[in-house]
Amino acid sequence: MNISTASISRQGGRASNQDQTGETIGERAACFVVCDGIAGLPGGDVAATLARNAIITGFNGERHLNAQSIRQYVNGANQAIRREQKVGQDNARMGTTLVSLFIDRDFHLAYWAHAGDSRLYLFRRGWLYHVTTDHSLVQQMKDAGHQTDGVNSNLLYFALGLGDDEREASYSDVVPIEDGDVFLLCTDGFWHGVNEDLMKQSLHMVNTPDEWLTLMNQILQRHNDDSDVQQDNYSAVAVWVGAPQDTTLLHSLDQAALFLPLRD
Repeated sequence: MNISTASISRQGGRASNQDQTGETIGERAACFVVCDGIAGLPGGDVAATLARNAIITGFNGERHLNAQSIRQYVNGANQAIRREQKVGQDNARMGTTLVSLFIDRDFHLAYWAHAGDSRLYLFRRGWLYHVTTDHSLVQQMKDAGHQTDGVNSNLLYFALGLGDDEREASYSDVVPIEDGDVFLLCTDGFWHGVNEDLMKQSLHMVNTPDEWLTLMNQILQRHNDDSDVQQDNYSAVAVWVGAPQDTTLLHSLDQAALFLPLRD
């Protein structure tokens, strides 16, 4: 199974970038990770780095995947953060979001895990699926049928390093993957700036994951230029399985106009 990837991580308007991305592609399995250090609490960058490193270095791409190994990778990341929290007061409350994708290349299977509001999207046969559910107060209120106008969308009820040790990350079922599937792992700074319609429309204009992320980055940069609000860090990893470019065809010139440079 051929896998093509690209990644992006930008500081935005913040003083530093607390996001981390990583990947490992072995002969039998592959692993992709995006982490977003919790803003407003010291050590977010440290937590994100610890989580990314724990999963990437612990992952063995020469072996087939199983659900238990994925839990071990994610739990190991959480434990690494917990240990560092006990070292001193500076990082005692640090935490990070996580979204991770694992692919068994021989059996054509995907698994994923997430904590917080970093997301995983799957594009298949022209359809987009948001396959993770944010661990946020806004999402809880939406699920309960409440209005969320005016509610801070950054309030999380779970992330790695936050909450009690009994709560775990969320894990997917085993999902068969198809030639032409496209996955996007991204932080909230990314999906706040590029909505799902723009993700789909931009995918229809490109032939590689690098081109796709470049096009979406242009959208984010325009959003930053047009907004008075300080832009968050934003990061993403695009994972193409097989040959998605066979189905990523431009639908209309009207859609193309959304991404073309503005002219005076």
